[in-house]
Amino acid sequence: MDTKVNEYIEKLASTHQLSLDAYEYLITHRDEEAMELAARKARNLSRSIYGKAIYVRGLIEFTNICKNDCFYCGIRKDAHCSRYRLDMDDILSCCAEGYDLGFRTFVLQGGEDAYFDDDRLCDIVSHIHASYPDCAITLSVGERSKESYQRLYDAGAQRYLLRHETANQQHYHQLHPASMSFTHRMQCIQDLRDIGYAVGVGMMVQSPYQTAHHLAQDLKFVETFHPEMCGIGPYITAQDTPFHDQPSGSVELTLYLISLLRLIYPPMLIPATTALGTMDPVGREKGVLAGANVVMPNLSPVSVRRKYQLYDNKICIGDESAQCRHCLENRMDRIGYTVVTDRGDIKVWD
Repeated sequence: MDTKVNEYIEKLASTHQLSLDAYEYLITHRDEEAMELAARKARNLSRSIYGKAIYVRGLIEFTNICKNDCFYCGIRKDAHCSRYRLDMDDILSCCAEGYDLGFRTFVLQGGEDAYFDDDRLCDIVSHIHASYPDCAITLSVGERSKESYQRLYDAGAQRYLLRHETANQQHYHQLHPASMSFTHRMQCIQDLRDIGYAVGVGMMVQSPYQTAHHLAQDLKFVETFHPEMCGIGPYITAQDTPFHDQPSGSVELTLYLISLLRLIYPPMLIPATTALGTMDPVGREKGVLAGANVVMPNLSPVSVRRKYQLYDNKICIGDESAQCRHCLENRMDRIGYTVVTDRGDIKVWD
């Protein structure tokens, strides 16, 4: 292992911060030994805070209609996919099934669908909150006004996932149409923090045009913002997009970055994503062993899962919710971890 890489990993594990250049050096000079060292330190740090508990989030993909045309996304506005929306009864049915399966966090994820205005979405959130007051409600519905975020928070939503995608403005505009703004995305993330949400950010690893410097900027952003959650996965090509001929990203680099993220902000909730499981049959297990502590089984009706494909070959689209839950439980058990029935809030850490 490069001596400087070893020094940087040791420093990050003890101080939880590095210079931008040091992050970039860690990325460009990584080798198998460095990845093993980072994973071991990240795994031990995660266990010191969360033990061997793995938190589950019940994912409900309630609309694949989106006004945006992000160049990488399989449900972009111009994609030729079959569109759908779930109604209130559908969503509440998913929650009821999930609750019986032990889920205590529901994640409502969808495209930026104007049909779900504040009135409709607040009505859904308030119904879930009233029916399951012991559960956390997470939203992942993109960019909205601060007033909208406040109304949803007041209705009972406590967490919000809004991936920053990249902390580099130029790179952001290489991934999105001119109608979308890097400045606005970052302002939305700050608005969520100011309101009081537990905020989740995240990025794709080795997305088109991404450099090691861009990834270093992502790590520095996480270091300074301290999000409660950070979701990363390898970029996976979607055929009906402008990037259809671009290569997918690396599982190994994603795992290494998960480890570095754990060292940067030890209590952060980090999922072993579906994208990891799509790229590698044991990708989610590898994610946990690299420092992740969250998995997100799908609670969406099987009838719509094939329609919510942000990328090609997504796994678990034909499984019933109970299958997803028990499959992940067994997978985690095999590597010595336990899926728990818990809201899975971030732990207080000094």
